[in-house]
Amino acid sequence: MKNLKFAVAGIALAFSAAAFAADWAPGSSDWAKLPDVKVSKLGLYLTPQQAYEMKKADPKGVALFDVRTRAEAMYVGMATDADALVPYVEHQEFMVDWDDKRTMYKLEPNQDFVPEFERRMKQLGFGKESPVILVCRSGDRSSKAADRLQAAGYTKVYSVAEGFEGDRAEDGPQKGQRVVNGWKNAKLPWSYKLDKAKMYFAR
Repeated sequence: MKNLKFAVAGIALAFSAAAFAADWAPGSSDWAKLPDVKVSKLGLYLTPQQAYEMKKADPKGVALFDVRTRAEAMYVGMATDADALVPYVEHQEFMVDWDDKRTMYKLEPNQDFVPEFERRMKQLGFGKESPVILVCRSGDRSSKAADRLQAAGYTKVYSVAEGFEGDRAEDGPQKGQRVVNGWKNAKLPWSYKLDKAKMYFAR
């Protein structure tokens, strides 16, 4: 019965998000109006500032994972307080396929995502009931990664809805650039200097 109520609540959340997606203002915490691509089944979201404060308040009790690709972390930088990089998707070893919709080289699901995530969680002393924060580029992949972890039994998975780089400006001189919101634009701690111990290596 509890699972049924949870499923109904998830459907209702997804419906409300779809109905009001165009009304969500980047930077707001009106999660009922999130665009569909940022909606997770658990319905747990944070702004970058909330995520930072939550991690800082309990660094040993809250897990923070970057789920972007290795290239993104390397060339765009990474949140200093992230516990590890565990890519939800990755580029092909030889990037030969193009994604016309995303206008970029094709990304493929990382089959090692859940095993690597669980290995890191155990290493850090976290369990399936521990609060987990996920951050990707702009909140799309982190919501999908949250769904994958929810299916694996994790119950408190938060998605940073604005992501690390943020959303694109829709007009003005910086149209198309990710300057609207996000971890970097909020001037939260990040660095190009990466800690090898936090990086993902295929096993």
